[in-house]
Amino acid sequence: MLVGLLIGFIAFFAASQGAVIWVLLSEMFPNNIRARGSSIGSFSHWFFNALLSFLFPVVIGSYGVSNVFGFYAVATFGSFFFFLFYLKETKGRSLEELEKHMLSK
Repeated sequence: MLVGLLIGFIAFFAASQGAVIWVLLSEMFPNNIRARGSSIGSFSHWFFNALLSFLFPVVIGSYGVSNVFGFYAVATFGSFFFFLFYLKETKGRSLEELEKHMLSK
């Protein structure tokens, strides 16, 4: 059952929020600092991904499998609403339009 839940988590994450970070990193920084901001964002993403992976066995041993996956489910559900209400739609807009719109607020 654990392997099935793990595969399900990975599949649903990859099909939903897994792609959000890469779209967000490519569109959230102004043009003049986009490369630097994207590299720092990418580094922090992979750093915390590695940290989570290394600590996963310790956390499972301390809190149990069901509690850990329950926490992941709650965190994912909560982040859905963050993305829904706080991230702006960027479809069909150029990076220059997005920069102008975001900096005008």
